[in-house]
Amino acid sequence: MNMVDLDSISIPASDDWAEIRDGVGRLCAEFPNDYWLELDKHDRYPTDFVRRLTDSGFLGALIPEEYGGSGLPLSAAGVVLETIHERGCNAAACHAQMYTMGTVLKYGSPEQKRAYLPGIASGALRLQAFGVTEPTTGSDTTQLKTRAERTERGTYIVNGQKVWTSRAFESDLMLLLARTTPAAQVEKRSDGMSVFLLDMREALGNGLELRKIDAMINHNTCEVFIDQLEIPGDTLVGTEGKGFRYIVDSMNAERILIAYECIGDAKFFIRKAVEYAKERTVFGAPIGANQGIQFPIAKAYADAQAAELMVKKAAALFDAGHRAAAEANMAKMLAADASWQAAEMCMQVYGGFAFAREYGIERKWREARLYQTAPISKNMILGYLGQHVLGLPRSY
Repeated sequence: MNMVDLDSISIPASDDWAEIRDGVGRLCAEFPNDYWLELDKHDRYPTDFVRRLTDSGFLGALIPEEYGGSGLPLSAAGVVLETIHERGCNAAACHAQMYTMGTVLKYGSPEQKRAYLPGIASGALRLQAFGVTEPTTGSDTTQLKTRAERTERGTYIVNGQKVWTSRAFESDLMLLLARTTPAAQVEKRSDGMSVFLLDMREALGNGLELRKIDAMINHNTCEVFIDQLEIPGDTLVGTEGKGFRYIVDSMNAERILIAYECIGDAKFFIRKAVEYAKERTVFGAPIGANQGIQFPIAKAYADAQAAELMVKKAAALFDAGHRAAAEANMAKMLAADASWQAAEMCMQVYGGFAFAREYGIERKWREARLYQTAPISKNMILGYLGQHVLGLPRSY
């Protein structure tokens, strides 16, 4: 089993990063439900919200101070995202910058760090796009078809297709995973893949094409078509052929950060349900006095508290330098389940009024549903735990 020495791991028992919560909360107050409703109505990206987050330095929380960021641990970045969701806003339109940046920070060359991280921290450069998922391979990343072939000039020619690449229209750079050695020529399926930091400003129209996917939630999610795109050799991040490991590191951070968002959603729904159950009176008494209303709220609260402990454990392990793969996956699954249970509960408490857009419940309900599927489904997590933690046979 996956065993980690916890002697040096500290999980905060009190409200951690209170100053960050206060600062993010004040920022979110500038973007009430009406702002998000207007975006929904016109299918627009939350440009102003993302700009305020960037200008306030919150999206650069993980970038070291020497590159213009705050140099904070993953747990602090998680609190930023959690608070955004708890206050009724949505961070999914920009959260990728936190975990994609980590690949550059950990595996990029000194030249790449100097060239890109200060701009990402200031907002002059946007690294929001994560080019991994493909139409025919889905979550089976080791089977991806996108190819990058080195030329005699030291450049790479890239061909392939990506799908569900969110925020691509709002990004200057894309972290792209491509196969540099054919699958038939490697011993392990995870070998032979490489990561590139693609400058989309130069690539668009020169072999790179984006097509927006009309989806339930507008994160400018795209199909990405790559045809004979030539990119410089210095766009390679780290060592050629080792990219899958780099991406997995980013995915562990991604799952922990999204778990924080789910905890924030759960807190939003529970708070809204409690407030409404106290105020709404039927037959001369508040509906919260009815056990049929009170108990589901209490159950959602208990489950969210339990999930939050798992999220904090995963973040503490990651911050201490562990991969925390099992913990990251469990945190994402448990937090997503807790947020969805809270969302369903809140819809029931509000009754018909939950469907009225002015309350913001149905919008947050739609957003919470996303994490039952993305960025990884529950079945994929259970399969990982069964095989890689519990030592069970590979499932089919």
